[in-house]
Amino acid sequence: MTGIFDTHSHYADSAFDEDRDQVLAELPEKGVKLVMLAASGLHDSAENSLLSQKYGYIYAAAGVHPECVDETPADYLDRLREMISANSKIKAVGEIGLDYHYDGYDRDKQIRFFREQLAFANEIDMPVIVHSRDAAEDTVEILREYRPRGVVHCFSGSAETAKEILKLGMYIGFTGVLTFKNAKKALKALAEVPMDKLLMETDCPYMAPEPFRGKRCDSSMIAYTAAKAAEIKGMTTQELIDITCQNGMTMYGIQI
Repeated sequence: MTGIFDTHSHYADSAFDEDRDQVLAELPEKGVKLVMLAASGLHDSAENSLLSQKYGYIYAAAGVHPECVDETPADYLDRLREMISANSKIKAVGEIGLDYHYDGYDRDKQIRFFREQLAFANEIDMPVIVHSRDAAEDTVEILREYRPRGVVHCFSGSAETAKEILKLGMYIGFTGVLTFKNAKKALKALAEVPMDKLLMETDCPYMAPEPFRGKRCDSSMIAYTAAKAAEIKGMTTQELIDITCQNGMTMYGIQI
């Protein structure tokens, strides 16, 4: 496959510490055209920015993930603004959102950070990358309020939730979960997403598709996820990769 756009990845993650430069140098040889780096907090927002400046095909996002709100300083929006203004290759605010999966989360604080970053993204006219885990109702309600541009990534919700997100004009991103044996819900949701709102992603180093499940993922593995999505959509894998690459470029405002 050629022309792959991995619209959500985490190459600043420690899983790549031993061979990050080697992996990133080789991806274009494996059919990867573009990569978007999503952030979890201020530290890897800064790391993403540096990687985007080092590699021509890499772009970055900056933001605070819901699991990182407790370690984030009060002036975080000022720091994000400074990072974004200093690097034109930062193209999104994210990943941001809500995560109610693990016990002990602070719902009110997560919602405050989510609202603040949605308002910030709207203010600077930038798309958002939204993370939502076990929090579909709150996520959709807040997105209806702010109506941002952007994507709900790593989608694993219901077809009904997908329809509500699509009504807002947002994109939906799918990972290697599509290839898992228990992916019936994700596949039903995929069937509801029109081709002009579909994005492919890895969320690497996580979510490796079959036959690599449980191993470290990288952007070249999107070919396996795209093959499953293409099967559902009734087209060739390359056609789906080409369409979703253009979708990603449109959403993130990337011109090459």
